[in-house]
Amino acid sequence: MPLVYISAAGISLLAWNVSITQIFASSIQGLFITFDILYIIFGAILLLNTLKHSGGITAIRAGFSKISDDRRVQVIIIAWLFGSFIEGASGFGTPAAISAPLLVALGFPAMAAVMIGMMIQSTAVTFGAVGTPILVGVRGGLENPELIAHLTATGRNFEGYLHTIAANSAILHGIAGTLIPLLMIMMMMTRFFGKNKSWTEGLSIAPFAIFGGLAFTIPYTLTAIFLGPEFPSLIGALTGLAIVNFAAHKGFLIPKDNWDFAPVSEWESDWVGNIEIKLDSLTDKKMPIWLAWAPYLLVAVFLVLSRLPQLGIGNFLKSVIIRWSSIFNTEISASTTPLYLPGTILIFVVLLTFLFHRMKGSECLKSISDSTKIILSAGFVLIFTVPMVRIYINSGFNASGLASMPVAMAQWVAETVGNIWPFFAPWIGALGGFHRGQQYS
Repeated sequence: MPLVYISAAGISLLAWNVSITQIFASSIQGLFITFDILYIIFGAILLLNTLKHSGGITAIRAGFSKISDDRRVQVIIIAWLFGSFIEGASGFGTPAAISAPLLVALGFPAMAAVMIGMMIQSTAVTFGAVGTPILVGVRGGLENPELIAHLTATGRNFEGYLHTIAANSAILHGIAGTLIPLLMIMMMMTRFFGKNKSWTEGLSIAPFAIFGGLAFTIPYTLTAIFLGPEFPSLIGALTGLAIVNFAAHKGFLIPKDNWDFAPVSEWESDWVGNIEIKLDSLTDKKMPIWLAWAPYLLVAVFLVLSRLPQLGIGNFLKSVIIRWSSIFNTEISASTTPLYLPGTILIFVVLLTFLFHRMKGSECLKSISDSTKIILSAGFVLIFTVPMVRIYINSGFNASGLASMPVAMAQWVAETVGNIWPFFAPWIGALGGFHRGQQYS
């Protein structure tokens, strides 16, 4: 990534005639974004390590054995439903940051946990962060005097138009999303991470997986149709969690074959990451399952409270801003709202967990130390990756008259392929998503 960053800066300087000052300003803007990302990841890893040293993860593992120790069922509950709830409450990659480490703690290979974590970013994302993609993204992209005048002439208003978009989106995504739990299991788990590399081991749980999909997508779709874009992911996930947990506990639609990963000694080397959750001999404390899950429930509650505009808590948290306007006298600015970031909520919950899990000072320090080591290794990559992308995006400010690099790439493809551009457009978006996510694509 340092080499890629240098390459992007060199192309920007030599081919696009972007000034050195502009390149440095873009890099600083990228570092602001990097801080936001690493802050969220640090909070999620710190919470996981805190639960590891408090005995919470041990209790959560034991609790799942009472519901189902079938890994396929655990994926539906933790990734699909709990992850979708976190997406509905917070968005911005938080569900993957929370759910993937939790899966690792439960004994999933790191690679499998990451791949499954990415698939959370699907159906629930449309209404993530209490409807932000519709209420902010669609509104910002479509609201203009011409459209409002047209809607008024047809007896409609823009709020009703947004509601229609939300309903139609939920119907389409609800249909596709019903199959996501089955795809998580078949495509990401049993086929690639199973001992037998088997599709059929995933198919045997298809009835329960589709049931788990419907338990989310039906209330999700109905909420979007009747209530609007704020709560579909939240209500869908909460309803699904209640239904699926009860059904799994009763053994409803659960197949007789119990699926698990092969022993760790048989895992491929690239399945294992840097996060190791070794629970043996960490603590002899015992705790009830509700107390073990309490930190994650608090995270969910605080995220929802901070994202509901009616309460005003989010506006208060956003009032604390670290901003650098017109960096080096350029058109580029950067800002962050640290109190509003999910990382702050995660760290606050960690502090509460230190207290109500009655952790020793040494256990608290070990949690912080373990998390810091992990974030330093992840940070090295991101401090080059995100600034590189900001150089790409801001390359439109240049002396050459060229469009910015991403726009130039898209225009070249559009002019080259002609009428079949719609086939290539998603690949451009996927490339952007690979590099940075929504901003770039």
